[in-house]
Amino acid sequence: MSSEGILGSDFLIAPGVWDPFSALLAERAGFRALYLSGAALASSIGLPDLGLITLDEVAEAVRRIRRVTGLPIIVDADTGFGEALNVYRAVRVLEEAGADAIQIEDQRMPKRCGHLEGKEVVSVEEMVEKITAALMARRRALVIARTDARGVLGLDEAIERGNLYGRAGADLIFPEALLSREEFAEAARRIRYPLLANMTEFGKSPYISAHEFREMGYRVVIFPVTAFRAAAKAAMDAYAHLMEKGTQGDFLDRLMSRKEQYEVIRYHDYEELDGKIAREAVRRSTL
Repeated sequence: MSSEGILGSDFLIAPGVWDPFSALLAERAGFRALYLSGAALASSIGLPDLGLITLDEVAEAVRRIRRVTGLPIIVDADTGFGEALNVYRAVRVLEEAGADAIQIEDQRMPKRCGHLEGKEVVSVEEMVEKITAALMARRRALVIARTDARGVLGLDEAIERGNLYGRAGADLIFPEALLSREEFAEAARRIRYPLLANMTEFGKSPYISAHEFREMGYRVVIFPVTAFRAAAKAAMDAYAHLMEKGTQGDFLDRLMSRKEQYEVIRYHDYEELDGKIAREAVRRSTL
């Protein structure tokens, strides 16, 4: 599935990933698209989600994930790493790295998690310039426009911005941090462009199933940090257990087995390739 396939699909669930191993796990689970979460990626390198992560760090994460999977990758590019010209370069760099869709938001730097207080948004005109830059830069990647206006200026403003960003050419509209099912449904009724919904944990939005979003008319739903939080909690518990008990022997039922680990990383495919190389080297040496 290419970038066109994201919108060509009736409905997509894109789980958050942050590295190649998590991407392989998501692919094995049967997902047909991936979401490179800025929040999860930032946390994985020990940084808060405040726009501190750099374009080079995001691009390298995309490259690493692209090397192990052919699934479409939706990339969280925060505010585009600067102004309109920075957005232009960011789209070029991320697309070359393997991004199939690139998300930019209308927050003012320093940005915040969309579900926290203290955010500010740029003017509509400034965001339209960024969308225009992204569209001029992209060769095939979709452009996703996120608006954080709900938490700053209200639902009506978020919906109006969604329509303006769609009219400017954004392929998908992402209204962030809506407060209820009714707000998500109203956004779906009033925004006239394809929609992406964010279903994160411990935030302002209620827990809504992918099925409900599909019924409302959303085209994509992301679960950006769910797997990261699950993995982090499991690792935290494992470290605490090791510190307390000094052994993992009574903890094995909570660990991925070596067999499962090797299956995920296709260990035996590399063994087979190594054997083929050795056999071919022998054949060439006897010519």
